[in-house]
Parts: sequence; C-alpha cells; structure tokens
Amino acid sequence: MAKTDLARLRAVLGAQAFALVSVGEHKGSVPRETGAWMAVTSDDVIGTIGGGHLEWEAIAHARDCLSAPVAGVTRRHFKLGPSLGQCCGGALDLLFEHWAADAPTAATQKLLQRLERPRVPVTLFGGGHVGRAIEQALRPLPFSLTWVDSRDEIFPADIDPSVATENVSPVQDAVADIMPGSFVLIMSFSHAEDLDVLLACLTRQRRQGDLRFIGLIGSATKWASFSNRARERGFTDRELAQVTCPIGLPAITGKEPAVIAASVAAQLLGCLRV
Repeated sequence: MAKTDLARLRAVLGAQAFALVSVGEHKGSVPRETGAWMAVTSDDVIGTIGGGHLEWEAIAHARDCLSAPVAGVTRRHFKLGPSLGQCCGGALDLLFEHWAADAPTAATQKLLQRLERPRVPVTLFGGGHVGRAIEQALRPLPFSLTWVDSRDEIFPADIDPSVATENVSPVQDAVADIMPGSFVLIMSFSHAEDLDVLLACLTRQRRQGDLRFIGLIGSATKWASFSNRARERGFTDRELAQVTCPIGLPAITGKEPAVIAASVAAQLLGCLRV
C-alpha cells in the first residue's frame, strides 16, 4: 500500500534528522501554493515543492542545512526566471527548518498537525469493485472517507487505516449519521439499496440541506427510473437537481473501475473549488 507523504514523514520522525522545506510568501506564477512542503533527509526526499531546478536547488541547500544545522527557520528568496531554467515568472520564499533525529515527541506531533491538510468528508455506499477503486483513488487526496455497506466482511484487508468502515442494515440508516458538509457517493450492490440511500439523502437535504454533493452511479436510464420514483414520493425537480447521475466527468467514458474512480475523484476535486 502506497504511503502518503505525511505517513512517510511520520516514519522518519525520531529516526532521522531532516530539513523541512516549505513555500512561504510568493508573487506571480509559482509551481506550488503557500504551505506546500518537502522533507529532505540525507538520502531521501518526501513530498515536493514543485519540481524542476527550483526543487533541485532547494534539496541541495536543505542537505547543507543538515550538515551545518542552524537553529530556527532560515529563508531564501528565489526568482523563477531563466537563471533557474523555469519560466513561471514569479518569485517565492522557501523556508528551511532543521529537525534533529531526537526532536521531542510533543514538537513532532505539532509538526504533523501543522502539515496535515484539511480534509473534506466523503461517505461512500458500496464495497464493490468501483468502491474499492475509489477508496484507493482518494488515499492521497484531501478527503476523509467513511465506507458503508450492508454486507458483512465486504471490506478488503488492505484498506487504508484512515478509512472508517461501517456495516449497516438497512444501509440507508447510515445517512442520518453522515457528517455535515459531506460528499456522498452511492454505488451499492443493488438498485434497491441505491434507491433507499438516495431517498434518505433527499429527505435529509429537505430537512437540513447540509450535504455538499450527492452522486449516484448509473446510466441516464437508471436516473430516469430513480427520479420518477422520487417524484412519486413527493420530491420536486428542484430537489432532484441536487443529485449528480451518472457520476464522474462526462468526457471520461471508460467503465473500468479504476477509470470511473479517477473520473469521480477529479469531479470531487473540482467541487472543492466552488
């Protein structure tokens, strides 16, 4: 299982000295945003500040910092022009922090909390092939996943440790416990369960309006059937407009689980910009 950059850094803490390089203030076009980071040890690099010659120079300077550690934070200013072989045209400050192998545990825990990106909650209904592919696709992305299925022993053994799994029957009962502001993905093993979960989500939206995204796997034909059933239960076209079906980016038409997962992950990332 591929580790995230933060998990790789956690393994280094207390075992090796490293220099933390992070992006500070910047102007114009730059490769990464303020707060982007990489950790440089004597023989490894975790994370990235954007690649290219800028990163190469930053790694070299970070290793100089390891050989002659300086207390506190040092700062270097870079202009991203011809001298660096990069045409971004902007300028930025890079911050360099030296962390000893024997740094206090309390300090390293604060560091991990500082570097942890805010994560948007996602509740995924369905432990099938596409659900498994989505769980893998979301691992390195800024999402916190809760995975729900009505069947016992459905979740894979190699699931990411950060994923919360729930066996709930009837599965739609889990909708009441979804964290406000969540994205919801519906792709259970049966159309009947999908419909039950969808109706529960629409009911919650009517009462609370606190789900950020409701995505339903399926075809236009499936959505026509589901929307008609929802209308029979009193839901309006305006309420149904809150549902995205089919899920994924329209331009990506492949049906392989990994392709669907990549398309859905890209769609959710797009929603973060709204």
